[in-house]
Amino acid sequence: MSNPVHHIELWTTDVRRSAVSFNWLLGRLGWQAQHDPNWPQGRTWLHPGGAYVVLEESPALTGPHDRTRAGLNHLALRAIDRILLDEIQRDCSNHGWTELFADKYPHAGGPEHTALFLENSEGFELEIVVD
Repeated sequence: MSNPVHHIELWTTDVRRSAVSFNWLLGRLGWQAQHDPNWPQGRTWLHPGGAYVVLEESPALTGPHDRTRAGLNHLALRAIDRILLDEIQRDCSNHGWTELFADKYPHAGGPEHTALFLENSEGFELEIVVD
């Protein structure tokens, strides 16, 4: 098995608003948009390794996303190198993301961990890691 993750599905209260920030960030990380024009309440991005992320505005929602409640706290994805990580860090605020732990960048996760922590307007946190 080459990729242990099949897909990740996130529910959003506003797919159009959330898709803007996800489209920029996932695109920078090499994920390709595969949006179905017949599904206006969903967006999909495919990774070259086969996994995909779905962002869906579901009618079954019972409230807004809150990463500090029980459930998913954040996604951690890889960037190919530190150069890309620095570019994302520099440009993230222009694309709907706020940097978390900016005073500790790029080692907010510890001295041996190189990563960027971001949060979008809906409260979704993504950690971008360089191995």
